[in-house]
Amino acid sequence: MCGRYAITTDPEVLAALLGLAEVQRFDVRYNLAPTQTAPIARLREDGALALDPLRWGLVPSWAKELAIGARMINARSETVAEKPAFRSAFKHRRCVVPASWFYEWRREGKEKIPHRIERVDGETLTLAGLWESWKGRGDVPGCETFTILTTAANGDLEELHDRMPVILPDAAARERWLATPPDEAASLADLMAPAADSLLRHFAVSTRVNNVRNEGPSILGDDSSQTGLFGD
Repeated sequence: MCGRYAITTDPEVLAALLGLAEVQRFDVRYNLAPTQTAPIARLREDGALALDPLRWGLVPSWAKELAIGARMINARSETVAEKPAFRSAFKHRRCVVPASWFYEWRREGKEKIPHRIERVDGETLTLAGLWESWKGRGDVPGCETFTILTTAANGDLEELHDRMPVILPDAAARERWLATPPDEAASLADLMAPAADSLLRHFAVSTRVNNVRNEGPSILGDDSSQTGLFGD
């Protein structure tokens, strides 16, 4: 699964990586949590790729309340084409979620130790996502929301968790994910496989990450150094 991540990439670097129509600024975050706002990349009607701030936790257009989004932060890739909450977005509203790294936890004794998971080459991760527009209800205004797809864990991460985000590893994969027509969405199955082994590495960071109210580089702690990386 993916329940917490960071986006600290320089906006100009991210614009170049994704091929954005223009450089777009966003808030640097070290501890992004569900229901918070994060930048996602999606195609505009004119075909240009833009970065937009959306709420994390997909709220289907037919939902009666916004709170359902807290349970929709991830979508299982194996069933996304059939689930009522995701199937329309899978055909028509795919997006890319940039992440400098994401977190997963491993229990050690009585503690849950967060691990920072990133690309070995240091490049920004680009995760497969879906977005949706909710019109609101009563005095609750509408908003746009997103979810991150997950798949089985690869060899790098299976010791931490049995699931991982769907990673789009390069420009060709991102283009296919965003531009494939709705009636050809089934052809994207190969993109939703576990990432190649050795793409990622992980290492323990401070338990300050566990509290969603903690933010900023200091939450990683002294134990976030590159010493003792797994997968080297």
